[in-house]
Amino acid sequence: MANSEYPPVSFHFQVTFHDVGEDGVDSKFQSVSGLSAEMGTDTYREGGENRFEYILPTRSRYNTLVFKRGLIKNSNLIKWCTDTFENMIIKPVKVTVILLNENSDPLMTWSVEHAWPKKWAVSDLNAEQGEIAIETLELNYQFFTLET
Repeated sequence: MANSEYPPVSFHFQVTFHDVGEDGVDSKFQSVSGLSAEMGTDTYREGGENRFEYILPTRSRYNTLVFKRGLIKNSNLIKWCTDTFENMIIKPVKVTVILLNENSDPLMTWSVEHAWPKKWAVSDLNAEQGEIAIETLELNYQFFTLET
């Protein structure tokens, strides 16, 4: 049994795209990045006070969420992206990212709200290298909540 105080490994995780369609391949990714929040600030200069400026919090900002995986020919996730880019059908969805322990039990869950495709790209095709074709999906979203 692993010590619950020890930091977990980051390679065992699960991703779910809600309302995109049930497709087993659409939850398999090699990496997820961009789960971060940052507080925006404004600077205020008080008249007569030249030694410092006040830095005041404004609102939270969330980075672009980036998913990478081997290229999949047919998937509901790619159809969702294609509808966005080709037909301008913007359908925001909820995305859940779950960090799992060695027994595949959830350790932490990030619920990403109102996500929509910003970019979809395929890695370079190169006849001189025997690499797997990787697709990258970037999502904008409003916010995420963290559940432990």
